[in-house]
Amino acid sequence: MKDLFVGDLGKFENQVVTGFFAVAAKQVRSKKDGAVYFAMTLCDSTGQIECRMWEVADAQPFESGDVVKARGQISRYQDRLQLTLDKIRRANPEEYDLGDFVPKTSRDIEELWAELNGYVSTLTNAHLQALLRAFIDDPEIASALKSAPAAKSMHHAWVGGLLEHVVSLLGISDLAARHYPEINRDLLLTGVVLHDIGKLHELRWGTSFDYTLEGQLIGHISIGISMVEKKLANLQDFPDNLRVLVEHIILSHHGKYEFGSPKLPMIPEALLLHYLDDLDAKMQTMRSEFARAGALGRAPGQMTEWVRALERPLLNTAGYLGELAPTTEATAAEELEPREEINALPAED
Repeated sequence: MKDLFVGDLGKFENQVVTGFFAVAAKQVRSKKDGAVYFAMTLCDSTGQIECRMWEVADAQPFESGDVVKARGQISRYQDRLQLTLDKIRRANPEEYDLGDFVPKTSRDIEELWAELNGYVSTLTNAHLQALLRAFIDDPEIASALKSAPAAKSMHHAWVGGLLEHVVSLLGISDLAARHYPEINRDLLLTGVVLHDIGKLHELRWGTSFDYTLEGQLIGHISIGISMVEKKLANLQDFPDNLRVLVEHIILSHHGKYEFGSPKLPMIPEALLLHYLDDLDAKMQTMRSEFARAGALGRAPGQMTEWVRALERPLLNTAGYLGELAPTTEATAAEELEPREEINALPAED
């Protein structure tokens, strides 16, 4: 049974540790003198850590996706924890439980699936509902959607993350559709369910998350359009004007050409989906960073480390306001005891 997790490593700074980890990524690089070294990302269900192994001549063979037993020293580089390894080997299957290495949603998958189906059942446009049912009633797609991550390493990058993201986005899109009368709610919610459907083929997941060859060469937007076209081929009476709008939402949901969007959003539903999608991703990134900061021992009222995805450090306002709460006679005695962390949140493109 695994007894050392990535989330615990902040407690062992400048110490040598040994544990079992999954190899999320492995690169063989060259030093200035021509000798090679390994640049890796090791992970488990609590997070991931960047690693370097400078002397690799005696290292046993291992690849990305393997579970390994590794020994190294915890240090800090550019204000981020790093593990410098001196020993690594592929772990034997009997030495680990795969469940320790796969980050997964804290939500119940079947509850999320029921919420998704509940939203689909509220659509009043029979054609759009039939299109969505063609996807979620497909056993192969349903199985993949219940387990797929939403990204390789950014927001909702865990098993069940894509479904969790879609259901979250359905909730805020439902609210937004009530606020903006120009929004066709059925069209917006259809776009929510289908905008990332191509990620079922763009990504692969197991002990680590990575891109498939199809994902690297084509990408989830184009894959998603192809999936929709295949389903529409069996819906003979589907209106062509609806097809154009649904496909436009998928093609434009990244919002800008430089973000990989083939088209800019040109209808209200596409524009709203783009911003709500971006908002949901950024808020989840914040939650994950606050959780990671707590795992590294930072107080709730302190700034996090630099967050590359958002290009800034972050502050958990709940923790900060809690630390600044005025001390009254009623709470003075409580201040003598260690304070519990406020707003503890579940762990983390």
